[in-house]
Amino acid sequence: MSDEVLEGTIRSATGANRGVLENLVRKKWIARRDATAARDARRTVEIAVLTKKEVEGKLNDNQQKLIATVQAAEGRLAVESLRDQTPEVPRTTLQTLVKRGLVELVEEAAEFNVSTMKKRGPAHLDFIFSAPQKAALSAIQQAAEGPKFSVGLLHGVTGSGKTAVYLAAMQSVLESGRSAILLVPEIGLTPAAAANLHQVFGDEVAILHSALTGDERAEQWHRIRRGEARIVVGTRSAVFAPVANLALIVVDEEHDSSYKQEETPRYHGRDVAVMRGKLSNAAVVLASATPSIESYYNAQSGKYRLIELRERVEKRPLPEVEVIDMKAEFQIAGEDQIFSRRLVEEVSERLARGEQAMILLNRRGYSSVVLCRACGETIQCKNCAIAMTFHKSGYRLECHYCGYKQPVPKVCPKCQSEHIFFLGTGSEKVEERLHAAFPQARIGRLDRDTVKSRHDFERVLNQFHSNEINLLVGTQMIAKGHDVHGVTLVGVVGADYALGFPDFRAAERTFQLLTQVAGRAGRGETPGRVILQTFYPEHYAIEFAQRHDYEGFYDKEVRYRKWMHYPPFSSLANVLVRSDKLDQALQWTGKLGRWFESTKNEGVRVLGPSVAPIMRLKRDYRYHFILKSAGREMLNLALRRMQHFADQNKIPRTNVIVDVDALSLL
Repeated sequence: MSDEVLEGTIRSATGANRGVLENLVRKKWIARRDATAARDARRTVEIAVLTKKEVEGKLNDNQQKLIATVQAAEGRLAVESLRDQTPEVPRTTLQTLVKRGLVELVEEAAEFNVSTMKKRGPAHLDFIFSAPQKAALSAIQQAAEGPKFSVGLLHGVTGSGKTAVYLAAMQSVLESGRSAILLVPEIGLTPAAAANLHQVFGDEVAILHSALTGDERAEQWHRIRRGEARIVVGTRSAVFAPVANLALIVVDEEHDSSYKQEETPRYHGRDVAVMRGKLSNAAVVLASATPSIESYYNAQSGKYRLIELRERVEKRPLPEVEVIDMKAEFQIAGEDQIFSRRLVEEVSERLARGEQAMILLNRRGYSSVVLCRACGETIQCKNCAIAMTFHKSGYRLECHYCGYKQPVPKVCPKCQSEHIFFLGTGSEKVEERLHAAFPQARIGRLDRDTVKSRHDFERVLNQFHSNEINLLVGTQMIAKGHDVHGVTLVGVVGADYALGFPDFRAAERTFQLLTQVAGRAGRGETPGRVILQTFYPEHYAIEFAQRHDYEGFYDKEVRYRKWMHYPPFSSLANVLVRSDKLDQALQWTGKLGRWFESTKNEGVRVLGPSVAPIMRLKRDYRYHFILKSAGREMLNLALRRMQHFADQNKIPRTNVIVDVDALSLL
């Protein structure tokens, strides 16, 4: 067997450069091998193996316990599990059994569980497809089998069986000897997706996302690279998986803004999926009940193929949506209520019948604003121009942008008054009020405060699926992808919160969130109902969500976009200038502003400069320009010229952030 040494080790020890090593390879004095091809990145675990069926000699009580525990596991058990099952037995006992030759310790590669979610549904895709599902499946299969790249938009109402369709399409791809990638927008959605895929495709499934440990990610990556796993599921970064012979990429919930990476390198997972499909001559399927305006426009204009599922499976009805005007509720109740009387009645009835309910409030924490009643001072983050959120658990204030935490002050930091007041409502307060209103309910909460790891998310969802939890409250984490047949009621507290954001996509995001969470109700035999609480019942996003009317919303929204020259009728970039020194930020912004005024950028309209909606974030002062252009090439040219000017004027690139196709203008 030949000796092998890492190239880096040789260069470090001898000082040889790459050219010297290349010369030795050409002379065949040494050979180079790609170490990544053979590497097995899996962590190892120690296994206790019984060596004898019949035990000779006497055993004490602790030794008998260990032997019996391993025997119960068919003679093989991980040492970690053995210790968990026999915590009272000293560790030295196992070593004694090893010395006596009764147990052997061996190292094996650890198995990676793609999900701890309980597997549900058919094991071999024995779905009974409706005629629309068959047509959708046929369209996707034809695209995946074809030699050319294509993009299809699978637009189906919530509960229409989109998942079953693309699972069946993946099965066809696998049977043809090719591979597929499934993207989901959030880590929280990967357990259920992985469980479904693993049930159908077994060990052919790999999972990739940022919550995996380094060893787990490496193991999955190498399994994919070696061709052991031909189905990959994961968040946006999974689009870069080293899949060979790629035939199909499915982007589930393609409208979701989580696909956009807001840090460098900035990219949109959906757009990268389309480009990878083009480079691989693969079919790309964008799936959503509420497609982004841009994707639906591409389908309407013929750039994408539109595949529709207009009915729920088994012709189940969409949930009835009732809108509660909280202005009128205040007039009747005489005080500010978190829950309308109608919502309380409906929750009581559903729980009494043994059904389940979900309550959405897309705000974390207990109270969103802490202010002084005496002087009106709002307690803001020391790093950001943002009000700090009160969290009753831990009795602390937290900034949800930079993560800064501080104790709740006893007096106002400005006037020293003791009249500190908490305003607003978050998911923590909603959970507390639900416990008070429904003391017999089994309540769970899903938000970033209760979910610290992927296992926390899976644990809560498993409890909800098994009806250990019958009333689930949470932020947008509960709004998408979850298929729990016991849920017959969804309540939305603050359905209009996002409408106040200074962003042209505010109405679109509100409509999408409300439609998605409404779709969690009535997915089983019992029809569902949705209660939307809002102060703006006349807003078109609320009205169209009440009617489950995506086409109506699209028609109205796309007219606004065209009138205002926003995407999809223009390419847009957000140029953000930032510095931890205010005068520096103003100076750089002024220079760029004067350059934009004096330079003709053909076909590009520049808005600004203006103060960014969040003027200070993570200690940086922020100003921005918005660039709009009818053509991407003209926009890119203007941005390159601007960057050249910034370089000439010694404005660091790290302080001028260019975000093309920006999803957030904050």
